[in-house]
Amino acid sequence: MVTVSAGARLHFGFQNLSLAHDRLYGGVGVGLAEPRVAVSAVAADAVSVDAAADAMPVVGGDERADLDAARRYAERAVDALDVPGAHVTVERALPRHVGLGSGTQLALATYAAVARANDVDPTPREHAPVLGRGGRSGVGVATFEAGGFVVDAGHPTARFTTDEPARGEWETPPVVARHPLPADWRFVLVVPEGDAGRSGSEEAASMRSVVERADPAVADAVAGTLTRTLLPAAATDDRKRFADGMAELGRKNGAWYADEQGGVFRPPVGEVVEALSRSDAVGGVGQSSWGPAVYALTDTAHVEDALDAAHRALDAAGVDGETMAVAPASDGARIE
Repeated sequence: MVTVSAGARLHFGFQNLSLAHDRLYGGVGVGLAEPRVAVSAVAADAVSVDAAADAMPVVGGDERADLDAARRYAERAVDALDVPGAHVTVERALPRHVGLGSGTQLALATYAAVARANDVDPTPREHAPVLGRGGRSGVGVATFEAGGFVVDAGHPTARFTTDEPARGEWETPPVVARHPLPADWRFVLVVPEGDAGRSGSEEAASMRSVVERADPAVADAVAGTLTRTLLPAAATDDRKRFADGMAELGRKNGAWYADEQGGVFRPPVGEVVEALSRSDAVGGVGQSSWGPAVYALTDTAHVEDALDAAHRALDAAGVDGETMAVAPASDGARIE
């Protein structure tokens, strides 16, 4: 039996959503050490999928949806790898569609487990498009490979226009920058209870609408934040500047999405972000992907105060939810 586990990821935003520029998308984000997805597999003559008794994710969850997705990814992996099959067990799942990269991490963990169970070396970057991943952002693939703070190159605008190509007919965006982050940094996660973030056809329709209206001037401002704040801060381990850059990039991205999600941050995320931002224990508060996951940055010396602030932010927004403080991922997926 082979077991593959991978940490969640945060998505701070995109570099460009305007058709006026040569490259579209260009994801910016970071890999997390926790929470993790874990998938086991043994070689078989066909594809079968089940779940471990304690496979439910940290927040909420839908076991049937996870199993259906794992089966779909396992079948695609078997076809791409040209192997007979595998019996796949979802040992641990991530919360679905809350902004932590559940789809990509489950897809790649399933694929890698199927590959290794059949004595094949996995090549996640090559096969991610066949699995239906990496069509916009390459952050999830990159963090699965090696963790760290990641910036990807996006896709040629002429190739994508407002619709992504059919599954498998794109290449995973290359990584243009990757930096490990200090071991004593902690990302505070706040996941309010509520509707899941957008995915599938709903997400595609929303992204099409955003891209058609996107102001190219926002991309120019994002580029300045990335090159003058985030990247230098990552390279010099400057937590305050990195946090400032996270928050700034997230708010600039939110300007693109405001019409689609009801503001710079989707409700009730905006109230959580506003309340959490008032705490001196954290910085860089923002919304990961379509949310509702909220992130902030602190360090090991301030974790207790940061988590207290996270609980108060949920109370201020009048919602229940889950909170945790996790380290940045120093490596990619683990195969045992």
